[in-house]
Amino acid sequence: MNIYYDKDADPKFLQDKTIAIIGYGSQGFGHSNNLKDSGAHVIVGLRSDSPSVAKAQAAGLEVLPVGDAAERADIIMLLTPDELTPGIYAREIAPHLKAGKYLAVAHGFSIHFKKIVPPADVNVFMVAPKGPGHLVRREYERGAGVPCLIAVAQDPSGDAKQVALAYASAIGGGRAGIIETTFKEETETDLFGEQAVLCGGLTALIQAGFETLTEAGYAPEMAYFECLHEMKLIVDLLYEGGVANMRYSISNTAEYGDLTRGPRVVDPTVKARMKEILAEIQSGQFADEWLAEAESGKENFNRMIAEGKKHQIEDVGEKLRGLMPWLSSNKIVDKAKN
Repeated sequence: MNIYYDKDADPKFLQDKTIAIIGYGSQGFGHSNNLKDSGAHVIVGLRSDSPSVAKAQAAGLEVLPVGDAAERADIIMLLTPDELTPGIYAREIAPHLKAGKYLAVAHGFSIHFKKIVPPADVNVFMVAPKGPGHLVRREYERGAGVPCLIAVAQDPSGDAKQVALAYASAIGGGRAGIIETTFKEETETDLFGEQAVLCGGLTALIQAGFETLTEAGYAPEMAYFECLHEMKLIVDLLYEGGVANMRYSISNTAEYGDLTRGPRVVDPTVKARMKEILAEIQSGQFADEWLAEAESGKENFNRMIAEGKKHQIEDVGEKLRGLMPWLSSNKIVDKAKN
């Protein structure tokens, strides 16, 4: 595996190039502002009625309609939601792609599953920070960075990797490490991690633990602390030094319970279902399912979101977090800015 740092990236590959950031959500916010502060020429492509226009302009960024930004740019970075990207690409990006331009993404979904198919004479690369855009921005501002993945799908100009390295360095990735991968590997492992562990697996585990305690008669506040609030303490130890580091830091009682009871919760049947989820990702079944859901109006998606907000853990958590004002200071997400 190749890992690169700032010393391996040459800023000249961004010089005299206009970079259009399409979208100003979490990643668009982080990429555009970091690129600007690194001296790159950045424009932002948004719908004229987008509420993000004022936010981007307040940050000192030039904002143009998406098609105009794509026409002017040498590098077009698509940072729009996966379910919207194919339509945006077809309407606003494809007509402005010319030979030698660079089309970039921060997640390989649309390229890997061929939901968009760029012309063969266009360079295609990926720069994927391993963290949300708000964190990408915060770490850059404090002189650090978030590790980035890079990959190249098409390279007719012969310098797509160098451009990707320069871009990743400019958003702060070279301070932490830029790891070379492939579109296939990034896309499939990212989706699996989100679904089975980081988001789907974690939230389902937290809610199941909370429900088990409250259904047994324990106070919801105690269940919240034990199954959600203290999760951060454990995750921080894992993030800092891995599983062994976490186990070193907890009590012997907790460690014995971890070793003997954890495998009973996440048993071989859970791993078998994880393999089923991975197979659905690899085959493209999940991608087709998600895009069909989006095209049909997201009825199931919106229903599940609404149901999740009604869960008792949300009400209990809101009340308890109100007793901890330090949680609201130095927040990663500031909705007024990004």
